[in-house]
Amino acid sequence: MTYLDLVNNVLRRMREEEVSTVSESTYSKMVGDFVNDSKKLVETSWDWSALRTTLTIETTENIFNYVLTGSKDNIKALDVINDTSNFFMEYRNSSWFDDKYLNETPQTGTPSYYTYNGVDSNGDTQIDVYPKPDGVYVLRFNAVNRGTIYGENQTVLRPEILSADTDQLLIPSSPVIHQAIAMLARERGETGGTSAAEYFGIAQQYLSDAIALDAQKHPYETDWYAP
Repeated sequence: MTYLDLVNNVLRRMREEEVSTVSESTYSKMVGDFVNDSKKLVETSWDWSALRTTLTIETTENIFNYVLTGSKDNIKALDVINDTSNFFMEYRNSSWFDDKYLNETPQTGTPSYYTYNGVDSNGDTQIDVYPKPDGVYVLRFNAVNRGTIYGENQTVLRPEILSADTDQLLIPSSPVIHQAIAMLARERGETGGTSAAEYFGIAQQYLSDAIALDAQKHPYETDWYAP
């Protein structure tokens, strides 16, 4: 569903006239802001199948810091694979890496461990790997990449918000629409019979149902095991 479709869905339910572009009026712009607020809330509520992707890095000899291009600061790694050496890499915290690189003489070889190390000038997540690569290795990050948007002709965009009328929402649209309605109803103060609290309850039900439907694609991820 496009950004414009989302905004008009909200406007109709609030008994307002549809618009031909989100920027048509101050009110439609405000609805667009609420749609984006709702999008962020719904995106962070679950590791949606539609946001799962694989980011690939090719290492360079003696370079241990790399950028996950296109990730911004919204990524969640599900697993990390050294595809050249055929094994899963393990996460270690920054203190562990500081010890290896600053207190010891760093080893070189096939990268086996990774950690996060801030963002670059474009706002993309950076990682460090260890041992320091002794050649070219392909590393695959299977991740949830929140903020992904499709533009016209299915071009993948990286803004965190919907902006163009034709930007496509990837996650389920119903929770986003109804959360935006609830936010708008609270802001307006009257909705012709339904309270803002009721709207938030409806939005929560849509979100719960959407998560339940998507979770059945990844049943083991909802299992809990005692440590």
